[in-house]
Amino acid sequence: MNADWRERYQKKLTDVKKAIGLIKPGDRIYLSAGSAVPQGLVAGLVAEDALLGDNRIAHMMTLGEAPYTRPRFERRFRHNAFFIGPNVRQAVLDGRADYTPVFLSELPRLIRSHRIRFDVALVSVSPPDAEGYCTFGTHVDLAPAACEVARVIIAEVNPAMPRTCGPCRIHVDQIHALVEVEQALPELPRPKQRPETDEIARLVAELIPDGATLQLGIGGIPDRVLNALSDRSDLGIHSEMFSDGVREAVERGMITGKRKNLHPGKIIASFVMAGKETYEWLHENPMVELHPLDYTNDPFVIAQNDSMVAINSCLQIDLTGQVCSDSIGLKFYSGIGGQVDFIRGAARSRGGKPIVAMPSTGANGTVSRIVPRLDDGAGVVTTRGDVHWVVTEYGAVNLHGVNVRERAMALISIAHPKFRPWLLAEAKQHKLIYSDQLEPPVYIPLYPRQLETWGQDKDGARMLIRPIKPTDESLLRDLFYRLSQETIYLRFFSTKKYMPHENLQRFCTIDYDHDMTLVVSTVEGEVEKVVGWATYFLDPQTGFAEASFVVDDAHQGRGLGTALMRRLTEIAEARNIRGFVGEVLTRNTPMMRVFEKCGYPVEWKATGETVSLRIPFDRARHTWGDYPEDSRRRRT
Repeated sequence: MNADWRERYQKKLTDVKKAIGLIKPGDRIYLSAGSAVPQGLVAGLVAEDALLGDNRIAHMMTLGEAPYTRPRFERRFRHNAFFIGPNVRQAVLDGRADYTPVFLSELPRLIRSHRIRFDVALVSVSPPDAEGYCTFGTHVDLAPAACEVARVIIAEVNPAMPRTCGPCRIHVDQIHALVEVEQALPELPRPKQRPETDEIARLVAELIPDGATLQLGIGGIPDRVLNALSDRSDLGIHSEMFSDGVREAVERGMITGKRKNLHPGKIIASFVMAGKETYEWLHENPMVELHPLDYTNDPFVIAQNDSMVAINSCLQIDLTGQVCSDSIGLKFYSGIGGQVDFIRGAARSRGGKPIVAMPSTGANGTVSRIVPRLDDGAGVVTTRGDVHWVVTEYGAVNLHGVNVRERAMALISIAHPKFRPWLLAEAKQHKLIYSDQLEPPVYIPLYPRQLETWGQDKDGARMLIRPIKPTDESLLRDLFYRLSQETIYLRFFSTKKYMPHENLQRFCTIDYDHDMTLVVSTVEGEVEKVVGWATYFLDPQTGFAEASFVVDDAHQGRGLGTALMRRLTEIAEARNIRGFVGEVLTRNTPMMRVFEKCGYPVEWKATGETVSLRIPFDRARHTWGDYPEDSRRRRT
């Protein structure tokens, strides 16, 4: 590898036909993938005068055409897909091509051990540098391992291929034949935006803190997530691949990698599929390093980044949390890819979040992606034990450490509303949930996310006031059993010892229009905790709603009751409810004071140990200082 490498380079230069002539019938061929597919060499493989037969071609997803999978080449080639792309999918479905389900992190080891054999490596490389080294350009992934074991290495040298940074290079002396071409790299089209994509991206973005390290896949959701993170700072990237959205986020100053534990300041990936502008940006860009898949996708490497957020998609998920990502029933569609590698890596990261994000429906809204059971033949890519966050346009739920009954209810709550009654009925039939679980209203309500409000209590602790969800039953149960007997008596007018499911679910299964339950929640570590609860139920005959509330003993006196009451009043007004009515024990002066802070004059009527109250909303609003202390309670 001395200075005269240029002379040896010239001797290795040849045309496509002669280069392909180095391949023997029966040889197993590795083809570099994605945007680094050697297009000239591929054309040579299928040329009429190529003396090939019974050759095996294996690779990950490639952009552009895959002519060797056409039926007329069936006797000459058989393709083996490590990840099924659109250009080879029909050949796999027709049985003219194979699919190997495998974690991408394990492929380099399988290649080096000859478990997966290659005799020839066809790769696309950047022009050599001053020392005679080429890079693998936009796709490192499996190329180093394939070149280590191949008997023959044929490289397509393309000046359009960016010289990328990282540990993997190949010297011209290691290459047996060089073919120079000059052609644009195939580009990954921008995905079509669907109406639900922006909402999914917004919900995913809510889970991502400043300084997080992200793994992003292919499709519309990753780029939209980056758009939704425009107010975040110092994000990092450690990913199997990335596309145009990452470059744009770097240019907007969102991605710096400053807080990464591993490779701070660097974007780490294995391959890039994007557009021309991103390929040009990659050229000799020291911020981006491309590494082999056994490094980028190693869960133990991934976990070294704190706040590692892995964002993946799937085709189906059943009510127990089994995730199918590579097939539609018996029909193979894509591949395992790096999903499990990154889900497990993020799960082991300090503060990490593994996320599976998907639209709630498929086939133009005709099928639910959340199903009672996976389709016959569907493969489980991410197991029940690995799944954590699941996000659709209807919400985000964390299934990790949650029992099957709670998982089923959580997933039903983020399914498309038109499929929820069916999912609930199926879940009951298969004993996944309570047999007496309340059916949703005839009109399926959407969770009113716009009613969520953030605030602080008097001690400065952050709190979220939000409408209740059917999945909050266990949180409400926990709150009840933390209450003192005195607080329970003041709220329920009796000494309740138990709060069974049949009672709790009535507070959780509401239509959000006529009735409303609000909770105050806090997050302690990764665990959400409900510390307050307010509700009203509308009497349609009078137009008034009966209101009540309760606050955890440990949080009383911090203004939570007042905050709940005022928010409940605002929502009731917006729904044209005429006012509130209620019953309060005469000794429960704290609750009386909270009602007085709703913003309207309160009419009171004492009867024995209880006081009946009425708050008409058609009377003029007042503030706390509008009335002297002795006139706040108007008795009727």
